[in-house]
Amino acid sequence: MMVFGFSWLWIPVGLASLAFLVQCYHLFFRFSRLAFHKVKNSPSSREPVSVVICARNELKNLQAHLESFLSQDYPEFQVVVVNDCSWDESQSYLDDMVLKHKNLKVVVIKEQEKYQHGKKFALSLGIKAASYDLLLLSDADCLPASSDWIGRMSSFYTNGVEIVIGYGGYGKSPGVLNRIIRFDTFFNGMQYLSAALAGSAYMGVGRNLSYRKTLFFKNKGFANHNHLLSGDDDLFINETARAGNTAVQLHPDSFTLSVAKSSFGSWFRQKRRHQTTSEFYKSSHKLLIGSLFFSHFLFLAATVLLLVLGFHQVWVGSALALWYLIRFIIFGMSMRRLGELDNLWMLPFYDILILIVYPAIAVANMISKPKNWR
Repeated sequence: MMVFGFSWLWIPVGLASLAFLVQCYHLFFRFSRLAFHKVKNSPSSREPVSVVICARNELKNLQAHLESFLSQDYPEFQVVVVNDCSWDESQSYLDDMVLKHKNLKVVVIKEQEKYQHGKKFALSLGIKAASYDLLLLSDADCLPASSDWIGRMSSFYTNGVEIVIGYGGYGKSPGVLNRIIRFDTFFNGMQYLSAALAGSAYMGVGRNLSYRKTLFFKNKGFANHNHLLSGDDDLFINETARAGNTAVQLHPDSFTLSVAKSSFGSWFRQKRRHQTTSEFYKSSHKLLIGSLFFSHFLFLAATVLLLVLGFHQVWVGSALALWYLIRFIIFGMSMRRLGELDNLWMLPFYDILILIVYPAIAVANMISKPKNWR
């Protein structure tokens, strides 16, 4: 279509070019920090540590994983388990474990009809009950990657560090859903870990996160966002992280592995809960994340449109191939760093998935908000 000698097809060309440049910024200046990061021997800090785990009806996970937390190879630590209104046999199991392990402390929350609470309340009680200033948070469905998990995550607490951000992945199991969850977890991890390595941390994950108890109380805990269901990890880090007080631990021994959801519906609901907090991020962080996803959608839409319309298909196809080549390299190196390289082939399929799932999550959260943390 020509108007005054100008083809309107140049509009999607311009949009695709702009989107490509934005994508290159994220790939070369953000994600490359994780892709090319070299894990060095971390400083040695052997402060006492309080591991805090919140659990609601998690008997099977506690039976499978709690021993791994309690048997860490670290000189002085405790494990604080908050039994949050469980109606399964969790308390009986925890009572037995307390008799066997002197470093286990259990906090019990009784259910009250007139007062409904989320995970933040349970976590706050666990932090208050912690004996040591150095806190290390995880979940009942998590498994430390090694017996040196505490040692690795606590080793960076020198020179004013108050926060250490770690990686929490998901265990491998058969099925496409497991691969989707693992890829999505990696993709989110690549974003927040790269940002933290650049000195602009905007979130961490409660499956593997550490900070000082003094920082928690100095920030008045979760007071600024206590009305939200989620945010005990990402919004707290968004408020308190600074370039000088935050470190990133990427040694494989410092990772945790969680049990992935077994149905698409449960994973979708989990994603909905997580997405409710992003609108409360700092404006700079929202712009950063938004530009990544918007440029991703725009580049794919514009290039596919141009290919369908037959506009310089060789050049457009080459641009699309170059984009994928760069992403396969950067993603592949980052996945190797996080132990997820076997999932690299999922990249093109994940690109299609997020075009459907992420808008669906946004629409679902506009209609109604999630109401339970478990």
